[in-house]
Amino acid sequence: MNKDDLILISVDDHVIEPPDMFAGHLPKKYEADAPRLVHLDDGTDVWKFRNITIPNSALNAVAGRPKEEYGLEPQGLDEIRPGCYDVHERVKDMSAGGILASMNFPSFPGFAARLFATDDPAFSLALVRAYNDWHIDEWCGAYPGRFIPMALPAIWDPQACADEVRRVAAKGCYSLTFSENPAAMGYRASTPSTGTRCGGRCRTRARC
Repeated sequence: MNKDDLILISVDDHVIEPPDMFAGHLPKKYEADAPRLVHLDDGTDVWKFRNITIPNSALNAVAGRPKEEYGLEPQGLDEIRPGCYDVHERVKDMSAGGILASMNFPSFPGFAARLFATDDPAFSLALVRAYNDWHIDEWCGAYPGRFIPMALPAIWDPQACADEVRRVAAKGCYSLTFSENPAAMGYRASTPSTGTRCGGRCRTRARC
């Protein structure tokens, strides 16, 4: 087989969330309190949420740069490839690289959306639902078949998490991201066959 005939599916990519991702997805009463992207005087773009500041995950946005330039930069959207945060440019990059479909992990909220766990459960759930709706309907929905949707969990409430899983499944999303180290959060996953505990040592996001 000619290697140029291969069709690739990438299941470990990232998205750098665009500044307007919450627009139209949060109830009006929460809009003023939503996370927002702030451009600092030094050219850095950071997400601010309440008293928390989250810099851009630079190592998630090094597409197009040689490995020797990987590091803590770039820090501003104007320094990274537009395909990191613009879905139309992302699809162009995917097509140029022979990527048929891509699964995109979140950046600023973290894998388990712990950032959204506030002292107001209703607000927290609204943030998770807003993110999931943006990701499924706008990012993935812009090019059906080119992305594998993946939802954030409502990590603080098992019932709310289960309800959200069912809600996004009805929208066609059948995958859920979770902490890369559940043991650090106090979780212990058990395997159905043996009942042994992984203690966070396994590296499969699907199981943990």
